Amino acid sequence: MDNTGYTPEEPIAAIATALAPAALGIVRTSGKGCIEKIAALFSRPKALLSAQAHSLVYGWICAPEMPAGQSLEERRIDEVMLSVYHAPRSFTGEDMVEISCHGGVSVVTAIYNLLLANGFRAAEHGEYTFRAYINGKTDLTKAEAVREIIDAKTDLSRSRAAGRLAGHLYESIDSVKKLIVDTLASIEVEIEYPEDEETISETFNPANLEKARTQLADLASSWKSEKIYQDGARVVLCGRTNAGKSSLFNALLKEDRAIVSDIAGTTRDWIESWINFDGIPARLFDTAGLRETEDVIEAKGVELTKDLTQDADVILYLVDSRLGLTQDDKFFLQKVSKPLILVWNKCDATESASSEQKKAADEEDKKLASVTCPISAKTGAGIAALCTAVKTLLLAGKESGRTQTGLGSERQKKCVEAALESVTHALALTKDYTLDAVVQDLEDALDALGTVTGDVTPDDVLESIFSHFCVGK
Repeated sequence: MDNTGYTPEEPIAAIATALAPAALGIVRTSGKGCIEKIAALFSRPKALLSAQAHSLVYGWICAPEMPAGQSLEERRIDEVMLSVYHAPRSFTGEDMVEISCHGGVSVVTAIYNLLLANGFRAAEHGEYTFRAYINGKTDLTKAEAVREIIDAKTDLSRSRAAGRLAGHLYESIDSVKKLIVDTLASIEVEIEYPEDEETISETFNPANLEKARTQLADLASSWKSEKIYQDGARVVLCGRTNAGKSSLFNALLKEDRAIVSDIAGTTRDWIESWINFDGIPARLFDTAGLRETEDVIEAKGVELTKDLTQDADVILYLVDSRLGLTQDDKFFLQKVSKPLILVWNKCDATESASSEQKKAADEEDKKLASVTCPISAKTGAGIAALCTAVKTLLLAGKESGRTQTGLGSERQKKCVEAALESVTHALALTKDYTLDAVVQDLEDALDALGTVTGDVTPDDVLESIFSHFCVGK
């Protein structure tokens, strides 16, 4: 939203539910005088004006009496429940009224347009959350978490965003800020009263800065895994024709999305869908089988498959366990640089091998892939273990070991890294310079952390954050 032209407390309105037939629709309003303006359009104005905070009022939304002489029944638009909130005890910190009406597109739109014609302005993207922020009802970490929850693709990604909304990240940042502020205070004492050695003896202790640096480093590293939970990963299914890629694709999605047949080359182009790998959202790609072909269309699909593997976060390479690895398989596997799981499909149809044969096969697999999984796309055997293996591979080297939720955006990561750099530099200065040289670094660290929570935030940052919200939130 364009907060440079923003007018505080101006009455705003927005449709907060999807414009589609539903049981209920909600139109939200906020701002100074919004209760009085809606009362003028309500069948029971006195009941609304005298309503206590956090209460419901039943009645009808009605058009103004124009032309004069229209009856109440002629002016009725819909039977509604009004949820009333008084400042500052509301989401935005202002007076608010939420109109719950029937969920038809026509009725929701009619009520919204009526509000716009009678003193309300259309809310911009994220304006309700922006008002909550400027009125001190939330900080930027919680505001960003609101959008994360709306965009979450799995229960686990939603849960991690909920941790930030509950204030866990704010508390972590605040804890580091306190360590830095306490250090600054002790430095100021030594600078201001250098002659009073007995009073200030050993006032400055670098232990707080060391602790702050450790916590900041831990926070900065948390973004690696949090980014995967938010943005998701790219997982590509590939292998020879008839290895069972489309069958596995359908089994993972638990629906028949891809065409499955015994005819080689059935899949000629890639298809994709979002999937949940043990809490990690991922775009799963089913691709054309890798083989030499004179069919121009299929050959194009094979080239697209190779291109997709270049951008994959994890490759699932399927092999028909009844046929084993061919030279083409080995050639492909030896050239792959991306994380890869060798998936032995159709294990339910494989005759049991001797222990010596299994041992020899396992040794060969380890040379080609660090992770192997036997499955049956037909029966579902081994698929749960495969999902766990994918998650483990995606998080390899990214888990920070934090017990609480970490950073929620690239913006937050850059700010924390800037604070970490300042604190690290300050610690280095304490060894060879006087303490007054450390002050600027610590103040820079506090500014960077203040930008994370919104204590110090340029307008262009606010514009970037709130413009990505949906209207009505």
